[in-house]
Amino acid sequence: MNRPIALYKSSRLGALLLGAMLGSAATAAEPQAVAASAATPTAAAPFSALRGDRASGWLGQTRSEVLARHGVVATSQPLAAQAGLQILREGGNAFDAAVATAAALNVVEPGSAGIGGDVFVIAWLAKEKRLVALNGSGRAPSGATPAHLAARGYKDHIPLHGIDSVTAPGAVDAWDALLKRAGTLSFKQVLEPAARIAEQGFAVTERIQNDWIYGAEVLAADPDSVKTYLVNGRPPQPYSVFRNPDLAHAFRVLQSGGRDAFYNGEIAASILTKSRALGGTMSAADLAGTRATWETPLTTSYHGYDVYEFPPNTQGFAVLEMLNILEVCAPRLGVNLAALGPAAPTYWHLMIEAKKIAYADLYAYNGDPGFVRVPVERLTSKSYAGEQCQRIDMHKAATPDSRGDPVGGTVYVAVADRWGNMVSYIYSVYDTFGSGITVPGYGFALNNRGALFSLHPDSPNLIAPGKRPFHTLLPGFVMKDGQPLTAFGLMGGSQQAQGHAQVLVDMIDLGANPQAASDAARFSHAQATNTVSLESALYNQVGDALKALGHHVIAANGDDMGGYQAITYVATPAANRPAQTGADPQSVPGVYRAGSDHRKDGAAVGW
Repeated sequence: MNRPIALYKSSRLGALLLGAMLGSAATAAEPQAVAASAATPTAAAPFSALRGDRASGWLGQTRSEVLARHGVVATSQPLAAQAGLQILREGGNAFDAAVATAAALNVVEPGSAGIGGDVFVIAWLAKEKRLVALNGSGRAPSGATPAHLAARGYKDHIPLHGIDSVTAPGAVDAWDALLKRAGTLSFKQVLEPAARIAEQGFAVTERIQNDWIYGAEVLAADPDSVKTYLVNGRPPQPYSVFRNPDLAHAFRVLQSGGRDAFYNGEIAASILTKSRALGGTMSAADLAGTRATWETPLTTSYHGYDVYEFPPNTQGFAVLEMLNILEVCAPRLGVNLAALGPAAPTYWHLMIEAKKIAYADLYAYNGDPGFVRVPVERLTSKSYAGEQCQRIDMHKAATPDSRGDPVGGTVYVAVADRWGNMVSYIYSVYDTFGSGITVPGYGFALNNRGALFSLHPDSPNLIAPGKRPFHTLLPGFVMKDGQPLTAFGLMGGSQQAQGHAQVLVDMIDLGANPQAASDAARFSHAQATNTVSLESALYNQVGDALKALGHHVIAANGDDMGGYQAITYVATPAANRPAQTGADPQSVPGVYRAGSDHRKDGAAVGW
């Protein structure tokens, strides 16, 4: 996984790119947003310069890895990354910093994640020398039944937005469970950076404003959402300063009242009042009974590395099945991915065909294991992968059964500290701004995870009270020889599992460093339409050849490919480790190497 980057350098995917900076000048704003100065540069005009070259390594890499020995945070927004780094520098550990970063992301990427959503974590506990998994996803309300939805006019599908799409938020309880199990600080300390950003405001970037544009359509149906998140009925403009005093208040309430303020106290009361007013069935018992669960990650080996993914109700087993198919079937089909490299159409054909098979099983079997049996042992076995080889024709694209693909609005956080703890953390409100419903007085949107339930009576994902829905959220982790190696994740609905497999092949088979694996062009296959989206340079390289194999291929941009972050740990040989004095802060006996996706506002920061 840490082979020289020269193995990846030969790829032609690092071609020169044209950039376009899109946006418009700021306008006058309501109190929560302050317009940019007229003298401030805007992105109104396209920018058409050619991209410059790196001085070494793979030319397509957008930036260097961030190297650090005391701690590092990688996420999709710089202010949030710095909030986590602040906690690390002040003595908190990776679990404290993960919660602090996540809280800040609620402020600066409100359309993607927040305390109205859910959390999943895979983490290495250095003291216990073990990998753990925390499922912080909420459950369907007590009245969420097919009969109730039919009475509301939904007989064949669950609405994507609105109160009928809401499940009990699991994020705050997951934060509480994480801090109590492995953290060193309290809500009072870890929520302070986010509360201050919400009070003082942050400058809206072009990337986040782009997401807000779609979210505005969702928010427009709810007066509390309009009041909280729109400025004169529109998304805040790029470079304007956006404040959310109601969300700051929610954090202050959590700082003083803890998780019970959310599930039993004043925030719970506001959630329930809002739900009832809209015809929802959420009860006080539904909120009070929300509890994160500690679980055992799923794993498989891939070319000597142990890959860990989250068990159902998430799509983690699809990653492992896809990797197993690549490992077992490639030699039987006369394919060597490392030798071919990503400039070869055959490389992508095999990846896409493996994805189709894995996702067919994902959509057929995934559900809440508390309600249905999901045969993960079989689906993630090498023998099962071997049975799938005959389904792959290296000269022709297959046509999978048409199944709906989840959408996605998500944030991912990777954190590592000076004691050796490593956290892979992901959370979301699902679609952009979730259900589109904002809790009045507290400034956060409720999730719409319930939209992922099915109303088909034979589905393992049939909606039922107290049931967790099919979940797209997916933290990833890699171990080598029993030691933690890489915490990684990739956002974006159905892109997550197929994206995990792609970046793992980049790192394990092709020798990419964590940043190069982020920067490499990706594909996204939609099972419902059997359409393969390729980023522009990749489309130009292999698009025609894949079409000739029968793939329905279109060109796409980075918005369809998810945002990725990763931290890899490399131990320093004992003979080369510097002496450490009592006056020095503790550091790991090695180096953390971090990467963050240029497709979002990503930043990796360390000390």
